[in-house]
Amino acid sequence: MDIRRFILPLHKWWWLLVLATLIAGGASYFATRGQPPVYQARTTLMIGSTISDPNPSSSEFFLGEQLAGAYADIANRELVRNATLEKLGLRRLPEYIARAVPKTQLIEIIVTDQNPERAQLVANELAAQLILFSPTSVEPDEQDRLEFVNRQLGILETQIEETQDEIDTLREELGDLVSAQEIADTQNRIAALQTKLNTLQNTYASLLASTNQEATNTLTIIEPAALPRSPIGPSKNVTVLLSAGVGLVLAISAAYLLEYVFDNSLKFPEEVEQIFQAPIIGHVFVKRSWRKSPPPLISGQPDHPNTEDFQSLKTNLRFSEREGPLKTILVASPEKQGDTSLVAANLAISMEDSCNSVILVDANLRHPRLHEYFQLPNEKGLSEVISERIPLEESLQVIGDSKLAIISSGSLLLSPIELLTSERMYDLLGQLAARADVVIINSPSFVRAEAPILASRVDGVLAVVQPDRTGKSEAQNMAEQIERAGARLVGVLLNRIPVWGAAYYAKVSPN
Repeated sequence: MDIRRFILPLHKWWWLLVLATLIAGGASYFATRGQPPVYQARTTLMIGSTISDPNPSSSEFFLGEQLAGAYADIANRELVRNATLEKLGLRRLPEYIARAVPKTQLIEIIVTDQNPERAQLVANELAAQLILFSPTSVEPDEQDRLEFVNRQLGILETQIEETQDEIDTLREELGDLVSAQEIADTQNRIAALQTKLNTLQNTYASLLASTNQEATNTLTIIEPAALPRSPIGPSKNVTVLLSAGVGLVLAISAAYLLEYVFDNSLKFPEEVEQIFQAPIIGHVFVKRSWRKSPPPLISGQPDHPNTEDFQSLKTNLRFSEREGPLKTILVASPEKQGDTSLVAANLAISMEDSCNSVILVDANLRHPRLHEYFQLPNEKGLSEVISERIPLEESLQVIGDSKLAIISSGSLLLSPIELLTSERMYDLLGQLAARADVVIINSPSFVRAEAPILASRVDGVLAVVQPDRTGKSEAQNMAEQIERAGARLVGVLLNRIPVWGAAYYAKVSPN
């Protein structure tokens, strides 16, 4: 698996990843910055006293669970809510929930509020109001009576313990007595104390029953709400980081979708070679070594950032001559707006530097550009020569004292198809090949019908492909047309490769 296919979208769309991460994180920060902290107070109540019974029955537990659910429902209703509002003198209660803890006899009242003191106060008051609605609640006028009963229960507990201790002491003394009278007296005292103990225990049981302390339907607060110290919810920093992470993941997904689903362009050398069935013999990089954009032509610019690129292309074209002469070379692109004019111009300049006589022909009659690059007039050019309005010699424009001559497109007198596919054009290519060492023709795009015919009449075709722009279908169409025309494809030039993506788009690094 080529790791470049995974890295390229991240490298190419790095700005999208950074932007999405910053936007998601920033939006989360500003959204959470204004949110006040929220606190939570919790009160726990218990139904009955089964949990303190050493021998509870399953029916008591089941009944306690059912009652816990019923009381939790009551706590969520308006009667408890309104009673709490009235007791505390509030206009509204903070958000709260009362729930029965599953499979227990416990009830939790949870209050959430921005004010921790208010959350604690409301939680405890809700529990108190719920107890008042239970059948075992104590009315104010009964409070004194219950306090008296509780004091009596304490006295009875003491008397019961003292009587029991006295009985135990007499029973121990009984074993040491030998006199029948003493034994009889001791037994009578034990019987009297036992009667007293039974009376005390019965009285204690009666008083205890009147207090409802052992009732199953009793509500008791076992954990009052404490003052919350820390706000609840996730940390704002964690929220911002998570949001930024989500933004990054979405951006990465978008980058892969844009690159491999919605974009059908050529990206890697292997794809180019597979479609054209030809080697890649040149790379033209978009370099930033100049403070401003470099001039389009490499002529007169020894330090031009693309000089070495075209020197390397020229060398590889010479290697291609082993399979046959390359007197006439057609520079063509599969794209409708392919950038072949500049490639053809700079290739001609690099060829002329090797003391070769070169003729550069602008056959892209629909979109001529060569006369603009060389700042030449365009009144007498290829169109006039093919239509026999002027002789060939008048169309040749020699560049300074070099061996490079330009034939511009000229005025478009007839249809480009009629001109470029005519026998006169075929004869003209032969005349040009006899006059110069190399003839370079700037071709119209292969979406035009005249391009395959021109390709069949030259010694070789140089395909110009721009990675990340040239579509796979366009490249496939050009490759098929070259094959049907019986033309010779000498190689492919990867054009306008960004330096930052050179490692992904090309097999070589820029100089």
